[in-house]
Amino acid sequence: MFSASFDAVIPVLCLAMAGLAVMLAESFRLKNESMPLGGLAIIGLLGSGAASVFLWDRNATSFGVVTADNFALFVNLVLVAVGILTVFFTSQTAARDRLPAGEFYALMLFSMVGMMLMVQASDLLLMFLALETMSIAVYVLTGLRRDQIASSEAAFKYFLLGAFASSFFLYGIAFIYGLTGSTSLDRVGSVIAAQSMSGNPMILLAVGLLIVGFGFKIAAVPFHMWSPDAYEGAPAVVTGFMSTGVKAAAIAGFARVFLTALEPMINEWAPVVWTIAAATMIVGTVLGVAQTSLKRMLAYSSIAHGGYLLAGLVAGNDVGKAAILYYLAAYALTNLGAFGIIALLGSRERANDDLRDYAGLWYSHPGLATLMTIFLLSLGGFPPTAGFIAKWYVFSAAVGAGYYGLAIIGVLSSVVSVFFYLRIVVMMYMSERDARPLPAPIGTIALAALAISVVGVLYLGILPTQLIDLAQASVATIF
Repeated sequence: MFSASFDAVIPVLCLAMAGLAVMLAESFRLKNESMPLGGLAIIGLLGSGAASVFLWDRNATSFGVVTADNFALFVNLVLVAVGILTVFFTSQTAARDRLPAGEFYALMLFSMVGMMLMVQASDLLLMFLALETMSIAVYVLTGLRRDQIASSEAAFKYFLLGAFASSFFLYGIAFIYGLTGSTSLDRVGSVIAAQSMSGNPMILLAVGLLIVGFGFKIAAVPFHMWSPDAYEGAPAVVTGFMSTGVKAAAIAGFARVFLTALEPMINEWAPVVWTIAAATMIVGTVLGVAQTSLKRMLAYSSIAHGGYLLAGLVAGNDVGKAAILYYLAAYALTNLGAFGIIALLGSRERANDDLRDYAGLWYSHPGLATLMTIFLLSLGGFPPTAGFIAKWYVFSAAVGAGYYGLAIIGVLSSVVSVFFYLRIVVMMYMSERDARPLPAPIGTIALAALAISVVGVLYLGILPTQLIDLAQASVATIF
């Protein structure tokens, strides 16, 4: 019997209501009339965050398929932070880039509805519906600059490959239902364990199909082909949003399915995910070195970071599960800060996202150059930043689980990635200034977003214990 409680869906409802409010406001807005659409989005995000805090330690369940355990609520709060920072950065760049603000905020909120449902889903069918809700909105966001061919092309490629990957995911669910008679994660796990189905070829095929679906959303190798084009073609604020929000939701859903329902088969799927994680780290790092576009370089960097996250999933121990949550928070703050600077340095005429566009940035914008340096060092895993603690935590989990080879590959790929991060730093401080036009002065709200990002990156790098303890307590309630 389904629970009559609606508590678990309140964080999602806050976002959905805010999205509808933005749509209504936009529909009644007169031409050239100013409306606080971003403010409506912020209200919905703050409401969702407050509801997530209120539900902490309550393990609420709604309709038998939506669970608000601490694991999901932790990721919800990360997603809320991603949404708020995205709105802050967009407040300055939307008008400049001629982005339809109403459409942008509504699509962002509806995509986050899918993200949160994906994280909270305890049923595979609901997870698929959430995945599609998230994906369709992000496809449209990618092509939001309709006047640019690159943006439309990126959205089209993303949509085609995404639809193809979704079919794999749905087929995997169909096979699991046919074998276990249920799509509930708890029921699937108990049937697999009770009937010792781990060696069944059909269940192995189902697991493989699910890996394809999740791997595409995480941009894991060999399902990463969409990522560089989508990142480069989308507006910078959209790129920052989908590189953090989509990845957080996908890896959290991946962990929930594979470390609960499919945990009895860990000996079968762990070697496959191990191989994907290693390949993702290597390919993302090696191809990132050859890029001349900062957005494409960060796309390959994002691919490599997906590999680091998968290392925590492969470990499967308590440290690995908590490391995934900490990594998501650290990566979200770091990557959003980096893409926020890219967005702020762009102009309507040109994106200013090539590496050479950052030559001499120290001389024209010393504050932005300093912040960008911190974000890049965090992505490279330098102390005392959040990125260092996140990588150390994940690699410790891999070593603790006996995956020494995977930890070594991760460390070596992280060392190699330092080259393309430091290349930008050297260019900002040691190259001559060019004659590019300076962007408009940065507004107070955008500066606040940068301040939040950099303070979070440094705080989590210097004093990580509190968040680590919170992450460990979060996974203890589910796994």
